[in-house]
Amino acid sequence: MNKQWNERFEKIQEWVQIAGEEQVKRMDDELKIEQKSANIDLVTEMDVWTDEFFQENIRTFFPSDAILSEEAGASAGESGYEWVIDPIDGTTNYAHRFPMFAISVAVKYEGETVVGVVHAPKLGESYTALKGKGAYLNGKKIIVSERTQLTDSVIATGFPYDRATDPLNNVEQFNAVILQIGGIRRTGSAALDLCQVAAGRFEGYWEYKINPWDFEAGVLIVKEAGGVIVKKH
Repeated sequence: MNKQWNERFEKIQEWVQIAGEEQVKRMDDELKIEQKSANIDLVTEMDVWTDEFFQENIRTFFPSDAILSEEAGASAGESGYEWVIDPIDGTTNYAHRFPMFAISVAVKYEGETVVGVVHAPKLGESYTALKGKGAYLNGKKIIVSERTQLTDSVIATGFPYDRATDPLNNVEQFNAVILQIGGIRRTGSAALDLCQVAAGRFEGYWEYKINPWDFEAGVLIVKEAGGVIVKKH
């Protein structure tokens, strides 16, 4: 195991616990909520607080690393490492006090994702992966489902924030797929959808127009659980 990967992995696990506890504690407060790119694209003060918490700790312990986060954008580094952070994946869920939200943190080295952690504090679930070391849920190894028939499968998906104005809104694809599968789910968190695939709870997941902070950690976790990722551009 690469020592530098492990150092970052251990810090992430420590930090997501601290941030997750604060998110749960503040969940029932009257939070400040703002709109971003669309009136259904939300950011809460806890998104900002969590992002700043990670930024400060990364700058303290790994000052030469680059960072890409949903709330703060990109900052350069010199170490070859890049952190990819979504402080709350599923902000709308969080704002509505629905427990399907997570902190998603990935670390890339020279462009390759080597660490992935998705922590769902309200669910009490932490999904973790180190490249080449398998995927785990709360320390227990997980693998993808062995089901191969669509009619027996539960598939997850999501819809973009601009679905009312952009024809690439997944509605046509959703209508086609739902007629062929055993069940469909829309949880509102891409990171957690990927982790459900890794844990064998869902047989698959697809979505259009998601960002690196939505999927980098979850993709590594799926791969380490034996899953296959297909990208369509």
